[in-house]
Amino acid sequence: MAENARGLSCYKLCAVAFGVAFVSFVLLTAWLPSNTPISRFMTWSASTPNPQCHPSSHHHNLQGGEDETLESILARTPMTQNKTLIIAVVNKAYVEHEVYNGSATMLDTFLQSFWLGENTRPLLDNLLLVAADQTAYDRCRFLRLNCFKMRTEGVDFGGEKLYMSNDFIKMMWRRTELLLHVLKLGFNFIFTDTDVLWLRNPYMNLSNDMNIDLQISCDKFNNHLSSKNALINTGFYFVRSNNRTIALFDKWHSMKDNSTGKKEQDVLLDLIRDNIFGRLNLTARYLDSLYFNGFCSPRRDIRVVTTVHANCCRSIRAKVSDLTAVLRDWQAFKKSAPSREGVVNGTTSTAGGRNRTVSYDWSKPVNCANSWK
Repeated sequence: MAENARGLSCYKLCAVAFGVAFVSFVLLTAWLPSNTPISRFMTWSASTPNPQCHPSSHHHNLQGGEDETLESILARTPMTQNKTLIIAVVNKAYVEHEVYNGSATMLDTFLQSFWLGENTRPLLDNLLLVAADQTAYDRCRFLRLNCFKMRTEGVDFGGEKLYMSNDFIKMMWRRTELLLHVLKLGFNFIFTDTDVLWLRNPYMNLSNDMNIDLQISCDKFNNHLSSKNALINTGFYFVRSNNRTIALFDKWHSMKDNSTGKKEQDVLLDLIRDNIFGRLNLTARYLDSLYFNGFCSPRRDIRVVTTVHANCCRSIRAKVSDLTAVLRDWQAFKKSAPSREGVVNGTTSTAGGRNRTVSYDWSKPVNCANSWK
């Protein structure tokens, strides 16, 4: 009995000692400045939600429920870069690995460019990924990106849409309608296809002039920054939200039922040649393909390129293969460039004060060239 009493007394003493220690720890944590490691740990432990209930870890996240409206998602958008979104559209064929026999998907390749690019990682906070079907939406949520599900009654946008097929044309018009909605909600945007690699922050080569309403890439650039004869490409363009651009997109989208066999890019080009910009008093700038590059353009300089577009290419498989080669070239360039600060306009200063030309080149987009055969 005495031994039991001593054991019970020891247990009580231990319990009391533990209680005193715990209370002391809590009081100490409350007293410490909030930037100490212990305080940060306690704050994180108390405020971190169940990850199963809150799957997103982004500081800025537009991600909501599957039925959430575009308005409510954009109401929570970060206001960096002058209230400008980056918008990309994906469907099942762009996000599923099995389409490519286990290799990277188009979406994987696109996101990898943000990881490897110069000053591009923070831009993902402003990326809104628009899913054209359930699989793409589920994949977007899994990757914890900012997601919106674009619904189109009676149309299945899930499979690969070959260039200029009927479903391809329908998808392009549906995205134009969505972008018109974004403009009406007061948001500027950069629209980018996911077959565009972002190797450098494009804001460095986009004009900050508030009087320029539209800046758009070209398949082929004719050295005239405002020429209406430029061969535009709607795979990458920047639009400011105002009455002029809303009127342009309104007119553009209204022509979808009277443009059989034409994709939206062809219709916009027709409008430009018909002086739609002049009638709307809209100012446009055509982006130099030296910086906003693509497979269509022979002007390819890895030292200054901002984006690379897999244009002049027919299939997703070919695009992924050739864009992967571009990423390899980009990584090799970054590793081999001697003293990046010393490279100016393609020359590198040597110890003797002389300059030598540094030459870098891309792999040829062979798979895209063969995709048309």
